[in-house]
Parts: sequence; structure tokens; C-alpha cells
Amino acid sequence: MSLVNEILNYNEEFVETQRYKEFLTTKFPDKRMVVLTCMDTRLVELLPKAMNLHNGDAKIIKNAGAIVSHPFGSIMRSIVVAVYELDADEVFVIGHYDCGMTGLNSDHVIANAKKRGISDDVIATLGHSGINLSRWLTGFEHVREGIEKSVNIIRNHPLLPKNLPVHGLIIDPQTGRLDLIEDGYQAVDESHT
Repeated sequence: MSLVNEILNYNEEFVETQRYKEFLTTKFPDKRMVVLTCMDTRLVELLPKAMNLHNGDAKIIKNAGAIVSHPFGSIMRSIVVAVYELDADEVFVIGHYDCGMTGLNSDHVIANAKKRGISDDVIATLGHSGINLSRWLTGFEHVREGIEKSVNIIRNHPLLPKNLPVHGLIIDPQTGRLDLIEDGYQAVDESHT
């Protein structure tokens, strides 16, 4: 059986037995927060449990490395929408130790893409179109560096209020321990003095 058929078969039974009812909530986050975190598989259940989050508590945005790579990209758009349309009052940027974006090697990613059928012509065309794959497929040297950079972009975004707490944390993907890297309350207090 294919993976999609396995999922659809399970889903049919999930809906028929009304197991969805325990997850019913509104689109507004009960804890009025938005979380930007990594897509790492170890965090799917661990991060919400480590933060005492339940369905409906937070808007959760995931990408590779919890990185805001462009101040007007889709990640920032999602944060702006969460703040102004969905009543989020705080932002949490949460990376994790042992992240695959640490020391990401763009040449290795491109070589793997070629192994999966992406031609040299496509790579060359992208380069001639002004897309620098080496820069686009980059991560960070240390997870803390990635978190600090993302927090800084969010905190200084021209469309977000200066009194918006933006926190930076790193989670241990084995134990769930959270280390505070950037205290959003402190940054807000310092900006008002």
C-alpha cells in the first residue's frame, strides 16, 4: 500500500469515529503566541509538550532551521498575519541543538538534487537568472547564531510594533530542555529606556 493510501484509509476511519472532536478550537491562539520553529521530526510532539502547548494554544510556523531568511518572505508574512489578524501578542523563535542547518553544505544539497534528476542545465539557468544557490541553500555555523539573526529580523521589522516581545530559545531534541537565548521582555524594556 502506498503512503498516501495508508494516510487516506486512516483518515477515513478518524473522521467516521469523530476523533477530531478532541481537537476542535478556533483559529485564534488561546495563549496569544506565534512560534517559529524548525521542521525537525524530533520536535513534532516534543516541542509542544515541552512548552505545555495544546491544540489551539499557538500559531506554529515551521521551516528548516527556524530561519527568517528574508524580511518580506512567507515566514515574516505569517508572523505579521498572526500578530494583526489572529491576536498573537508574543513571538517565540525556537531552534534546536543538532540542527541539520548547522554547517549546511550547499554543494552537497546540489549534488543530491542532481542525483535525483535535476540537470546541470537547470542549475546553470538558475545561476544565469540571478539565483545564487550557494547563498540560498545556506544555514548557520551555530544554532544560536541562526536564532539571534531571526529574532533580530523580526524584532526590527518595520511592520511590527516595537513593544512586541520576540523571544529566542533553543530546545534540546533529546530531553526537551529549553535554553533562553533572547528575552523578548528585556529587549522591549531596553527599547523604552
